[in-house]
Formats: sequence, C-alpha cells, structure tokens
Amino acid sequence: MPMTTRESPRPAPPAPATTSTSGTGTAPVPPDAAAAAAAAAAPDLRGRTAVVTGAAGGIGRACAQRLRTAGAEVLLVDRDADAVKALEDAGAGTAAPVDLTDLDAAAEIARGADILVNNAGVQTVAPIEEFPPERFSLILRLMLEAPFRLVQAALPHMYAHGWGRIVNISSVHGLRASAYKAAYVSAKHGLEGFSKVAAVEGAPHGVTSNCINPGYVRTPLVERQIAEQARAHGIPEEEVVESVLLARTPLKRLIEPSEVAAMAVFLCGPESAFVNGASLVIDGAWSAS
Repeated sequence: MPMTTRESPRPAPPAPATTSTSGTGTAPVPPDAAAAAAAAAAPDLRGRTAVVTGAAGGIGRACAQRLRTAGAEVLLVDRDADAVKALEDAGAGTAAPVDLTDLDAAAEIARGADILVNNAGVQTVAPIEEFPPERFSLILRLMLEAPFRLVQAALPHMYAHGWGRIVNISSVHGLRASAYKAAYVSAKHGLEGFSKVAAVEGAPHGVTSNCINPGYVRTPLVERQIAEQARAHGIPEEEVVESVLLARTPLKRLIEPSEVAAMAVFLCGPESAFVNGASLVIDGAWSAS
C-alpha cells in the first residue's frame, strides 16, 4: 500500500547562500558548474525541517546551505556556537549550539525533524597500542551513539507524517579500513549497520535511511590530520596528501564538500524514493583500486 506524504504550504524558496572552502595545498578545482546545475535542479523541500549536525564547516555547512537553497528550514547543529551563529546571520538556517556527546541534548534537537543529516565527526590518528582509550570512547559516542539518539528522537514525527529522510555521512572507512584509525573506522562501520536497520524499519512508514561514503574531502577534519599522518607514517607533512591521502585514489584531487552535499540533497528528493539502505560511494575510485 502506498504511503501518504505530508503536504505543507510551499513559500517562495530563499536565495542561495554563499559557500566557501579552505585549501589544503593541492591544486584548486575549477569552478563547480556541476554543483551550480545540481542546485538549480534541487528538489522542492519547502515545508520540510532539516537537522544537520556538524554544520559549522566542511560537509555539514555545504549540506545545510544546499538544503536551505532547496527551501528547507534548517537547524544548524554544532558545538561551535560562533560559527553556527555566523551561518544563521548569513541566512543558512537557525543556529543550535549543542555538544552531541551530551546524548540527551542530542536527542532533543532532532524532535520534529523531517530530514536528518548525521555528519558530525572527529578524527584521531594513532596505532592501536598508543590509541587513548578515552578518545576511542568519545569518538564512538559522537559518531555512533549520537546518531542513534538523533534518529530515535526523529522517527516518531517522521512516522506520523509518512515521510522522512535520514542521511548518514559515513566514509569509505565505513566500508574499508586504514591503519591508525581504529576508532573512526569502528564508528563508521557501526553507522553503516545502524543505517541499514533504520532503512528496514522505516521503509513501511515512508522513511529512508542511507549512507554517503566519500573519500578524502577538502575539510578542516582532513587538514587537521595531516600532521598526525606525518608522525604515524614517518614522513614530512608536505608529502601526506599525495603519498597517503591520495595514494590509492586514481582521481588525484580531494573531493569538494559541495559534491557530497549534492548527493545528500538528491537523497531527499522524489527521484531517490526507492534508494534505501544504500551506501553511496563518492571516492574517485579509491575503493576500486
């Protein structure tokens, strides 16, 4: 039996927000005409409420801006209060400064969401025998337990309205392992499994749950791990991008946050209604090599 979807008043969509990315020492990518075309063809999300975690920068900021351009009301969730307030002032959504390691606070912000983008994450690079146990616990709490609490809180509203979209920003490390990333790889593998359970349970209620699996994206998270990677591999920092990060990537550049955001917004549109429980890889053939 087909599910009914909520019909909401559709006000005029807002003007597109301005995006920016930071450099990492690699060659810049040409102007993103594909991203502009994707924005123009974005689904109509007016009347929908989207919660985006880790919205202060990188992939989260790009997702928030793209969802806002599509007409959604966006809740900008991040522990960096100043950054999300600046985004709010720029018209990207409503700032919600929250530390998602406070799991009860994480649950509260997701109530009433039609769209949930689980993006917040951190990274620590170290051999297993040197990995700080407290850091391992924190990463799993932020990147696996918090998404569980967010989804758990969002589902009643989604089920009641017969429509919902859960987009989990996973990683190629949700599918494959790399050395020195025990906590990150564990959390992303767990997120993959949880996303599939949510997909199976949500399907009869018109709710989809999918993972996006990018390779190395041009974000502050990647930039911050260059020094750690250099220490772990015993090489100079200037060699990390080419010799470590892009060593297995046939397409020799970092992914732009806008490319991940375009996939996230596609998953919220009508053309993706049958995409559910999937892991969608964006890695320049990293996992194929």
